Amino acid sequence: MGARFEELAWRETPIGEISLRRRRDPALDSEVYEVKLDDEYLMSSAFPVAEIELARLGLAPLTGDALDVVVGGLGLGYTARTALEDPRVRSLVVVEAIEDVIDWHRRDLLPFAAGLATDPRTRFVRADFFAAVAGDGLDPDEPGRRFHAVLLDVDHSPRQVLHPSHASFYTVDGLRRLAALLHPEGVFALWSNDPPDPAFQRTLTEVFPTSVAHVVRFPNPLQGREAANTVYVARH
Repeated sequence: MGARFEELAWRETPIGEISLRRRRDPALDSEVYEVKLDDEYLMSSAFPVAEIELARLGLAPLTGDALDVVVGGLGLGYTARTALEDPRVRSLVVVEAIEDVIDWHRRDLLPFAAGLATDPRTRFVRADFFAAVAGDGLDPDEPGRRFHAVLLDVDHSPRQVLHPSHASFYTVDGLRRLAALLHPEGVFALWSNDPPDPAFQRTLTEVFPTSVAHVVRFPNPLQGREAANTVYVARH
């Protein structure tokens, strides 16, 4: 099985056992990288469309050519790498709770994310995104620092969180704390695996003047059907 499957990294963390695996998928005729938390699949390189669109949709409403951006949740690096492809991005702070995930990128274990760790605009911050928002902010070197965009991809959805401590972020009070870390007209963008959630959209509108739920569709050849994720984009 060695030629078809390899576990590249594994570690016990406070939220469970996280692992990075590489396998040859004959249906896709390509190598697929997967991240698992315990027995649950968190992400796969086979379907990166929505993670890429999180960066594109999140940055699209912004004007100016010196953007300071935060990505919450590093994962396989698609969102962060796509953000760096925008020449307007001046700095990128990537907030990731698990040191091992940061290490995957520093060790170049993910070829499609090449250049992310070495780009001079990138700075990795090992921290709990949600605790940071509730505390001194997303840049430990500059408490309360404001950003032009915050792109978040950690939980499955506002209702399906990876840890109970994340749930309070998706309330009016939690989102107000996040909004305080944005420049005027700054953007908060959020990936969700679920369809648009009317209740969460109402919560967004209590905090942000404008918000849109984009449905991102992509083919799933493994299941022979179209799949869809949601990207919420709210502007301060």
